Amino acid sequence: MQIIVAFPKLQDAKNIMNAIIKQGYDVVLACTTGAQAISKANELDGGIIITGYKLTDMYYADVYEYMPKGFELLLMASRQKLDGCYNNNIVCVEMPVKMRELAETLNMMLYHYERQQKKKKKQVRKEEDKATIEKAKLVLMERNHMSENEAHYYLQKTSMNAGTSMVEVAEMILTMQEMI
Repeated sequence: MQIIVAFPKLQDAKNIMNAIIKQGYDVVLACTTGAQAISKANELDGGIIITGYKLTDMYYADVYEYMPKGFELLLMASRQKLDGCYNNNIVCVEMPVKMRELAETLNMMLYHYERQQKKKKKQVRKEEDKATIEKAKLVLMERNHMSENEAHYYLQKTSMNAGTSMVEVAEMILTMQEMI
């Protein structure tokens, strides 16, 4: 997970960046504008943007609105500013922050990020598995003159008898089809 730090004063961004790097995180950019943060985020697959309440060109809410999917926002601001943040999808930390509290917050966000990535991979895998089963059914329908229901039943029955998944049976059918 990659981190972008955006604060109105570059020295503040660099100080936070250095503190986070000491905790073992990968910070790819310290900047002063939301445009820079969003531009860099668009080059990456996902991560966290850590920002102050107001940057030189936009507020934190604008950064949140424009950041790409796969990113989370961590707002660091005074208690007074945080009281005005009503978006439940934005993680907030009160300034001044203790390093331990920041590290725990980043760990929590990392855990959430990793869970989201696993969910995405599972979803992609499900779609790939479904496509494999559909291809195998088409082969059975064409080669053995089965209806779709018969082909589906054949895959189910064969997988149960063999103690394997329907996807494995479908992959075997497709492999055998390639050999013919």
